Amino acid sequence: MKILQGAALVGQSGGPTAAINATLSGVIRGALENAGAITKLYGMKNGIEGFLEERLVDLSGLFHNADGQIDMDKLELLCQTPAAALGSCRKKLPNPQEDKAFFENLIQLFQKYDIHYFFYIGGNDSMDTVAKLTAYLQDAEYDMCVMGVPKTIDNDLAGTDHTPGFGSAAKYIAATVSEIIRDCAVYTVPAVTIVEIMGRDAGWLTASAGLPTLTGRPAPDYIYLPEVPFSIDAFLEDVRRALARHPNVVIAVSEGVRDKEGHYAGESAQSGVTDAFGHRYLSGTGKALEMAVKEKIGCKVRSVELNISQRCGAHIQSAVDIQESIGVGKSAVEAAVAGKTGCMMAMERAEGEYTISFVPKEISGIANAVRSVPRDMIIPEGNNVTDTCLTYIFPLIQGECTQKYVDGLPAHLIIE
Repeated sequence: MKILQGAALVGQSGGPTAAINATLSGVIRGALENAGAITKLYGMKNGIEGFLEERLVDLSGLFHNADGQIDMDKLELLCQTPAAALGSCRKKLPNPQEDKAFFENLIQLFQKYDIHYFFYIGGNDSMDTVAKLTAYLQDAEYDMCVMGVPKTIDNDLAGTDHTPGFGSAAKYIAATVSEIIRDCAVYTVPAVTIVEIMGRDAGWLTASAGLPTLTGRPAPDYIYLPEVPFSIDAFLEDVRRALARHPNVVIAVSEGVRDKEGHYAGESAQSGVTDAFGHRYLSGTGKALEMAVKEKIGCKVRSVELNISQRCGAHIQSAVDIQESIGVGKSAVEAAVAGKTGCMMAMERAEGEYTISFVPKEISGIANAVRSVPRDMIIPEGNNVTDTCLTYIFPLIQGECTQKYVDGLPAHLIIE
């Protein structure tokens, strides 16, 4: 087998996570350890959008110390840094058959920097980029290994047991909701607290709010996911039943819940603006339900929107998530050097005691698919999740990472 030799390019795309930089650190380490094939590693600033503008950073130089060795201290600091250290984008590539000129320009840029390895860290939309580049290269006279490296807090990528970033976000949500429940329990006045959690099409994040039940702690009274059509009337009846049981009601709801006609519960509070992939910017579901409870029930009510804090809470990273994120990045490089291309590096879970392995899978069966919470992981009434669902999530939030602090605050690595 012919091993390609040349530079590598890595980028981050889509929504950041508390673990996406750990994946980047895995790619960096993998590239530096395979210097016989990968002569240099470039990072694209703001994903493929930045590469088209030739905004690159030399990661090979940045992560070598004065002795020429891999700077492990920097890599560890990168792992605890939230958000996307290289910056991100939401750029939708054209179809190769419809805009060959776009891809010809890409190839010219690859040739200019002698790039023969391409790693893209991201979620569903990022895998679309990987799939389109792979499709074009099949007929192009240019040798390149293209690998998708998964990340998304939504856990909705097909072809993998779970996604890097989800475990840390789930840990943050479970801990935060548990704290909210404790806070709400101090009063005897009837009150409803609605916690809005990210999740457009898949409810994995919102389901994680129920994790405290596995440890014998209180969890939300109800959990609503986008996989089940949402009824405002049924929701209000649930609230009344919960208030009849105890005064302090806490409810977790996905931002993407919608009725059987497809109308979002928070539509009245949303702008209607969409991104490059046609996804509507969602928020306001909790506020809309708060107003409904206020109008129809009349008790004290508040809504809490966790918003971006659930994806950037690096101070409460899951050790399992970070270890796996590093591993999936490093494995993607090793697979590419071994000749794999047009793949995403997936994670497979073994039966029995929790372990995972990294397996490259063809991108054509992954891009543009959504992996939802199975209906049998949601109770028949549609307003909570099963223990099977929680048991699936539970191993992913285990362990705590040792954080480096400077002046009382977590230290971060900034890539200029």
